[in-house]
Amino acid sequence: MEEIRIDTEFIKLDQFLKHCGIAQTGGQAKMMIAEGMVKVNGQVALERGKKIRKDDKVEIDDQYHFVVV
Repeated sequence: MEEIRIDTEFIKLDQFLKHCGIAQTGGQAKMMIAEGMVKVNGQVALERGKKIRKDDKVEIDDQYHFVVV
């Protein structure tokens, strides 16, 4: 599980996907979220504005696993 550091209280899910390099654009991030490819703390996340906070675990398409620190 890869650690991703944020310096703010939270980051929105679509911004997180761009921050960690999984999505190249906001549109790509939006599509990945809409297709149900992203889980936050084990739950499928369908809201691109979902707030990701420290200690959250984000999983993308069962391939990428991140923990926010």
